[in-house]
Amino acid sequence: MGDEIRRNMALFPIGIVMKLTDLSARQIRYYEQHSLIVPARTSGNQRLFSFNDVERLLEIKALIEKGVNIAGIKQVMNPVTKESEEATVITPDTESRRKEMSESQLRRLLKQELLVGNRPGQVSLIQGELSRFFKQ
Repeated sequence: MGDEIRRNMALFPIGIVMKLTDLSARQIRYYEQHSLIVPARTSGNQRLFSFNDVERLLEIKALIEKGVNIAGIKQVMNPVTKESEEATVITPDTESRRKEMSESQLRRLLKQELLVGNRPGQVSLIQGELSRFFKQ
């Protein structure tokens, strides 16, 4: 599976994303309303987030903590549309894989993503934020 496809795969429900980012559900929905993230929706209309969504939320959180308002964040970060490459996708293949994954497999995949990162030579923004959930 390609790295970009894996990073855009809809895996995390909003409850897990809330724990990973320390953001409230209201904050996450607010950023979605402003097109800063576009989580995928299941047939039951449940939001599912990808690695890219979690990383964007942590970037937004860091900007907010620096005092940047939503208008400034929109200028710094390009809005995401459902057609863009950064949008979270649910395909029949990814949906079946997600349903087959146990929570331990999902955590292992997340840990691998944190340790490997997506940019050689750089520490991922989420690596520092989320590494507290995993023991080395």
